[in-house]
Amino acid sequence: MNVPQVRRVLITGIAGSGGSYLAEYVAERHPEVEIHGLVRWRSTNQNLAAIKDKVRLHESDLTDLSSVFRAVEAAKPDAIFHLAAHANVRASFDTPAAVLANNILGTSNLFEAVRMTRRDPLIQLCSTSEVYGQVDPKNVPITEDCPLRPVSPYAVSKTAADLLGWSYFKSYGMKIVRTRMFTYLNPRRTDLFATSFARQIARIELGLQKEIVHGNLDSVRTFIDVRDAMAAYWAALLRGEPGEVYNIGGSTTMTVGECLKRLRALSKKKISVRQDPELMRPADVTLQVPCVDKFIRATGWKPRYGFEESLKDLLEYWRKEARKEMP
Repeated sequence: MNVPQVRRVLITGIAGSGGSYLAEYVAERHPEVEIHGLVRWRSTNQNLAAIKDKVRLHESDLTDLSSVFRAVEAAKPDAIFHLAAHANVRASFDTPAAVLANNILGTSNLFEAVRMTRRDPLIQLCSTSEVYGQVDPKNVPITEDCPLRPVSPYAVSKTAADLLGWSYFKSYGMKIVRTRMFTYLNPRRTDLFATSFARQIARIELGLQKEIVHGNLDSVRTFIDVRDAMAAYWAALLRGEPGEVYNIGGSTTMTVGECLKRLRALSKKKISVRQDPELMRPADVTLQVPCVDKFIRATGWKPRYGFEESLKDLLEYWRKEARKEMP
């Protein structure tokens, strides 16, 4: 297939944990590409510190169509990565309406803004493995044809956004590629269990807290490094087929408890743990093992970072952050 030329990209959620890594990937690997991003007035932008001179930011709120229209008109992108979302699964049970409104309306507004500006960009729509919900073991490893059975308000919102991508492709011919990302190791996203574990271990090593508190340790997950995940998004944009959906994930599978065990083994201190009922979800996804054959066939993507390397990088990141808390 002919690989399209991309000159200007627009990243929604560019200041967030995933969007900032994606911006860094594009800046490093594709310096000829002009990077634009949507930020809200309350965004801190600290995740973009290393590339602040390489990105152009547009203040916008995806729930405000007029602001999205102005940003798309100003950026004039030939490619859009839609990563912005209220993505805290546990919190979505407490504020379901806010999560549903933000994620569904925000996606709809982005697509409508593209239509209103009469642009025809490539669009990579970031969905999630959470849309599969509680998967029947007979459907593991999970393919893209697995039934969608979301169990959290967040997962419901992402399922709706996922299907909006299909709808706008079929109805208006928009060049939307959907990706469903499985568990990734992302140091900048503190609501992820692995990041929470690493942060707590780093604080315990410095005497800033006494023990790790955790939620469900029995869920089975397959892990990928966030840097590989962002490279996969780029590959999906350029080599994915509009209208199609692709699972993205790693090849290392274990329980959440085993991930915690391996992180504890990287510390020289004895780490005590305790389950916190407040961290347990009313309903949890317990078997998240992907089949990524379709994505690899379409793009030729391969991960660069091994699980152990990613885990060490995650812990070192939080050791540096924890030191900032010291008097």
